Amino acid sequence: MKRYLTQSGRVAAAVLMSLLLLLAAACGSNGDAPPANNSVSKPSGTSGDNVTLVIGAYSVVKDAFGELLPQFQADWKEKTGQTVVFQESYEASGTQARAIAGGFEADVAILAMEGDLDKIEKAGFISHDWKAQKSDGIITRSIVVMGTREGNPKDIRDWEDLTREKVKVLYPNPKTSGGAQWDINAIYGAGLKRSEAETGKKDPAYAKDFLKKIHENVESLDKSGRASMAAFEYGVGDVIVTYENELLARIKQGVPYEIIVPSSTILIENPAAVVDVNVDKHGTREVAEAFIDFLHSSASQKVFAELGFRPVDEKVSEEVGSRYAQPEELFDIHYLGGWDKVRETLYSPKGIWYQVLAGL
Repeated sequence: MKRYLTQSGRVAAAVLMSLLLLLAAACGSNGDAPPANNSVSKPSGTSGDNVTLVIGAYSVVKDAFGELLPQFQADWKEKTGQTVVFQESYEASGTQARAIAGGFEADVAILAMEGDLDKIEKAGFISHDWKAQKSDGIITRSIVVMGTREGNPKDIRDWEDLTREKVKVLYPNPKTSGGAQWDINAIYGAGLKRSEAETGKKDPAYAKDFLKKIHENVESLDKSGRASMAAFEYGVGDVIVTYENELLARIKQGVPYEIIVPSSTILIENPAAVVDVNVDKHGTREVAEAFIDFLHSSASQKVFAELGFRPVDEKVSEEVGSRYAQPEELFDIHYLGGWDKVRETLYSPKGIWYQVLAGL
């Protein structure tokens, strides 16, 4: 038997159906769900009194940005009346670079090394000469050092000590981590320095063997420098190869680590740049460029220095220079031939690092 609804019944049914459709739409939306890893919700760019700025950064600067982003928000509000809404992503530098080159719509990239920005540039997302910026596009510096637990129980003094039996070493994976590439570059470069001192010329075979002996004592390869530091804090390993600023920040927080500056190590330089394709798409170029300028400011450089980075601002560097120990030999990436040469020599599929990893 057919059933018929009264007029009031039809109205009630229509209302119920509308409610069900609204509920279904809400359940299908992830508008309030936090983005996973590098998956940031689509930025709105500029909208009235608000402007959204998407930050794609390497993991180590997260603590510094916890202080710097609110400062920039206050400065920008005072100057323009706009409120900056930050969407932040922190990953290992290599992972972050691949994500941005693959379409993650970061307005600004802050990465561990020039080579990672080059990946984004070669993918067509950075079109301006970012090295023409102040300080050649570098916002912070550091050096590669070794960290031990209180009292230096293994009596670690220099790189050679990492080759001893029963010394467990930590550094992250250079496939994902820019910090790890700095670590490997430092060890390999120190090997070249030793061969040069002994024979009068750089010997790649000697440097490879030097790196191989240290790698044989590596206990784990973590995804990022920050993850490697976390493992060390949980008690893994006897000595960590890492950025000087990572250890200085922990020591300032009261963690009783000891910093061992090797006799020969590399100068770390960390760049930042506007991602042209994305800022033009989002209409955020003005605020993104202002943010890059802000990172170079003396106020920002002082914050970086308080967290253990070596500032690029000359005046701030003079003020805080006594905080940092100096190695006997400090070389930079050019000693290894520059980033293009390093990528070819160490990190290509048949490069020295992958030979070491394979035990060759």
